[in-house]
Amino acid sequence: MENSYKKLLENNKKWVADQLALDPVYFKKLADSQNPEYLWIGCSDSRVPANTITGTDPGEMFVHRNIANMVVHTDMNMLSVLSYAVQVLKVKHIIVCGHYGCGGILAAMGNKQVGLIDNWLRHIKDVYRYHHKELDAIVNEIERAKRFVELNVIEQVHDLGKTSIVQNAWKNKQPLHVHGWVYDIHDGVINDLNVSFTCTKDLHSVYHLD
Repeated sequence: MENSYKKLLENNKKWVADQLALDPVYFKKLADSQNPEYLWIGCSDSRVPANTITGTDPGEMFVHRNIANMVVHTDMNMLSVLSYAVQVLKVKHIIVCGHYGCGGILAAMGNKQVGLIDNWLRHIKDVYRYHHKELDAIVNEIERAKRFVELNVIEQVHDLGKTSIVQNAWKNKQPLHVHGWVYDIHDGVINDLNVSFTCTKDLHSVYHLD
């Protein structure tokens, strides 16, 4: 048990050897630069590895993960990643991806205190409050949780559009699309929620920035 972490180092050596066998200059090319087309904002859940489930290679996707894939406007970590991805890397697509069975969503649906994370869960609870009529009308708790996951993703797409970082990119005619997806850990399939923002007009006018 104590040395179980060492298998990760062994796996790394094997992975390096496999990559070099396929392409002797793989790491040289990877080290030269990164030009990802996508920014992924996903959940920290270990069952939702962004590159694996999308079939992308290192260098193709810039990734930010937190509990329940939240876009919190006071989160300097998330904002810094967003700023770098949009303003420096010039990504073309931002994907917010939640997942069914999300522990953060399930915790936010309850009232039990779990510690420091309660402060983070409050942002998720706000989403429930916005949509409580629809969610409370769903009798089956599993189905209610699934819908909550979807509504949370949709709200995070809206929250990305509200940021000055995204709106300034649109204002400068930078091609940038924001999408909302949900991953199903039970079958491995990604569900496109068909909520995509491509310009400020997709937002309510109260959020438009001059």
